[in-house]
Amino acid sequence: MVCGAMRGLWVIKVFVLYWFMLMVSVGGIGANWGTQMSHPLPSDTVVQLLKDDGFQKLKLFDAEEETMNALRNTGIEVMVGIPNDMLQILATSTRAAQAWVSQNVSNHFNDGVNIRYVAVGNEPFLRTYNGSFLQNTLPAMQNIQGALAQAGLSSRVKVTVPLNADVYQSSSGRPSDGDFRADIRDLMLSIIKFQSDNGSPFTVNIYPFISLYNDPNFPVDYAFFDGTSSPVVDGSITYTNVFDANHDTLIWALRKNGFGNLPIIVGEIGWPTDGDMNANLQFAQKFNQGFITHISTGQGTPMRPGPIDAYLFSLIDEDEKSIQPGNFERHWGIYTFDGLPKYQMNLGVTNGGLVRARNVKYLDKKWCVFRPTASLADANVAPSVSYACANADCTSLGFMTSCGGLDARGNISYAFNSYYQKNDQDDVACGFNNLATITDKDPTTSTCRFEIMIETDSGSSWMTDSIQSRFALVFHLLYLYCLFLTMF
Repeated sequence: MVCGAMRGLWVIKVFVLYWFMLMVSVGGIGANWGTQMSHPLPSDTVVQLLKDDGFQKLKLFDAEEETMNALRNTGIEVMVGIPNDMLQILATSTRAAQAWVSQNVSNHFNDGVNIRYVAVGNEPFLRTYNGSFLQNTLPAMQNIQGALAQAGLSSRVKVTVPLNADVYQSSSGRPSDGDFRADIRDLMLSIIKFQSDNGSPFTVNIYPFISLYNDPNFPVDYAFFDGTSSPVVDGSITYTNVFDANHDTLIWALRKNGFGNLPIIVGEIGWPTDGDMNANLQFAQKFNQGFITHISTGQGTPMRPGPIDAYLFSLIDEDEKSIQPGNFERHWGIYTFDGLPKYQMNLGVTNGGLVRARNVKYLDKKWCVFRPTASLADANVAPSVSYACANADCTSLGFMTSCGGLDARGNISYAFNSYYQKNDQDDVACGFNNLATITDKDPTTSTCRFEIMIETDSGSSWMTDSIQSRFALVFHLLYLYCLFLTMF
């Protein structure tokens, strides 16, 4: 009996130790919070959601006042962001950089926001930008660094730039052949030296989903973390997942250029849930949970043992993101637009899984659908659907998407309802040349959700919010430009 009790006590100790290790190693898992949405949840609601889930780090793409105020005294580590279209003025004016730091870092830092990083731009060296930001990124980083030093914050707030993983490559596919892209290699080394000199991390966005999306022959199991039939052998190391291989390609690129010990942050990593045949709830849950479990051991990757600092992409779906890369772009969230968890996931920092957002208010339970008496042959159907989808979100319609099983009438109804809800259930938004009608019968199917929009006091009106955000950005840029002119 004594031995049995001792064995039981030993099991309990092992279990407690396991969870302690899990909480320590995964406790720093972060999330990206993007706001390109027509009806964003209130900042207080989202911050409470982060706290309920146990997220301890947050990456932003701006430094919006309401968001920063909601983060006061929460202890959540924050990376604030500077949009790419502000890089030029920040690169050419130290006074503009000082003004930006004063308004968006110093003020909030002094008010209790735990700002740890400033992200200067976001993936500015993507090939699709055609070199637009090559000349301004490093000077902007240097000026922001100088402004932080002047504000007495340079030892506590570090400057970084989130870069897409395409800034490095391997000619053979093996990590040990990794190096920086030839066309930007000199610039990359200058940025890396700047980061090394200032104790700043290299931030990289890694997307195994994109590897699968771009290459139909890419082995599906290699994108996940439970073994693969197509491993990559690199000397004595065998890679069984693309994340480790991609991460270590960067490590080799840094080592070859004399910066092998530079800290690394995985700024974005995740999996979308809709908009493509490989973007679904099952794959997203498998990948994100697999990634968290993978890094929870604290073992790191073969070339960089130790804890991995990472931010999941993303927290909430964004229905106004550009779909130029693909329809999946609006479906990266682990939460729907209204704060519902899409699937369960254990972050290792709370007793349960993901929780839903609190106190979200919805509009009336009514939907706009294709009128039962309307004809599919009506000449107004096609232009009406095109108009609705161009001005709302129809990315859940298509081959092997969540709403891909709808018939023709269902597709039309989905498009009409998307436009109707985005316009806050305005009756005028359910006209479509008398092809549509309002119903209180939910057309949702087992896989396809016909949404009801959240109330405007629970999420900003899409028109008002869009106009206000654009006005604020233009006003701020003009303000910085005027400061720049005072130098001459």
